[in-house]
Amino acid sequence: QVQLVESGGGLVEAGGSLRLSCAASGSIFSINAMGWYRQAPGKQRELVAAITSGGSTNYADSVKGRFTIARDNAKNTVYLQMNSLKPEDTAVYYCNALRVQARQGIGDYWGQGTQVTVSS
Repeated sequence: QVQLVESGGGLVEAGGSLRLSCAASGSIFSINAMGWYRQAPGKQRELVAAITSGGSTNYADSVKGRFTIARDNAKNTVYLQMNSLKPEDTAVYYCNALRVQARQGIGDYWGQGTQVTVSS
């Protein structure tokens, strides 16, 4: 069974940095795209950043220039380096894996979420 396990969230002051990690485990052959979404209280879940297996990236306008997404295909792991954090970045961050080809078939998966809190 495919599982996504996130780590690296926490509490940081405005202007600080955090690095999130998400490792996919299971009998995985390939993963098309991996990404990070976030959901703040009372708001819809939104895309933060995504990266394909070939390394193409996509960022939300609100994080461009501050966040960097990276991926280790050999480890089925995706990272999100978050710099110059702002209070409005406070949210639960979710890892996502699209079109995961695994022994049990093809599917999309979500992590359990990790809390990021930025104090002003």
